[in-house]
Amino acid sequence: MRTETICRALADSTRLRIMRLLGSMELAVGEVAQVLGQSQPRVSRHIGILCDAGLAERRREGSWVFLRACANGIEAPPLCAAISDLLVEAERADPQFAEECERDRRKLAEIRQHRESEAQAYFSEHAHDWDELRRLHSSDEAVEAALAKALGEGPLGRLLDIGTGTGRMAELFAERAERIVALDKSLAMLRVARAKLQHLPAERVELVQGDFASLPFAVESFDTVLFHQVLHFAQNPDAALAEAARVTRSGGRIAIVDFAAHQREELRDRHAHARLGFEDGQMEGLLSEAGFDPHPPTALGNKELVVKIWIAQRSASDRKAAS
Repeated sequence: MRTETICRALADSTRLRIMRLLGSMELAVGEVAQVLGQSQPRVSRHIGILCDAGLAERRREGSWVFLRACANGIEAPPLCAAISDLLVEAERADPQFAEECERDRRKLAEIRQHRESEAQAYFSEHAHDWDELRRLHSSDEAVEAALAKALGEGPLGRLLDIGTGTGRMAELFAERAERIVALDKSLAMLRVARAKLQHLPAERVELVQGDFASLPFAVESFDTVLFHQVLHFAQNPDAALAEAARVTRSGGRIAIVDFAAHQREELRDRHAHARLGFEDGQMEGLLSEAGFDPHPPTALGNKELVVKIWIAQRSASDRKAAS
């Protein structure tokens, strides 16, 4: 993008305020209009100019359109990052701009609170179903501790949380990851996750709607890929793992948390489980076929449903053969 196009895009106080807002968090177009106190069509025109200049990007989720600053993207252009820093300095140097930004942040706090209220309402509505399933297996705390141990103490690099659900795994590993992309097919769950993760720096976390059978990412985009209680929803887990392998760098890792094979047939109807857990040999075969080198699994608990953790490393030799 030409520099003069970018400069023209920034030559407006409303667009500068939008850029500062997007530096804090991802926002829907309607939320931006609400903060600015302007009509949505007018705000959409400003957003169009910023997007055309490559300073912001739009992503549709159902009937909503969400925005993020390009400086917060996976591959942020250096110029976008520099503009983000410049706007921080501009707020310090310009009292009027600082006052406008502070007023915007107060309204932004109201949006954060509204998101949290909606998330809590969703939890309350579905709490019975989730509690019913939790009673059948080890506690969430025990599973999380075992997963953290299985992944070791080192950094996780770029982490893809497939089927993020409430965003709990993304939140749990935020401090250990260079960047987190939280993906889910469900718009309702993405809204819950967005509320849970909105306290994290915008440049460190991104929420994406997508299907694990067709991931919207380039080859070798991630160092760590996580499936937490997700793979049992896959009609074709081999296809899901092949996609995970495609986006995992050579030497990167995959972590799968799921149930050992069981006979709780009612989970198919009550909770839409496509698979009644996995045998160790079956999982080892799936991982190997996808191009991962499996490690010995970890088993948790002796309740009706045993939780397993499978860790595997992306095979460098397989990557070379595939390329």
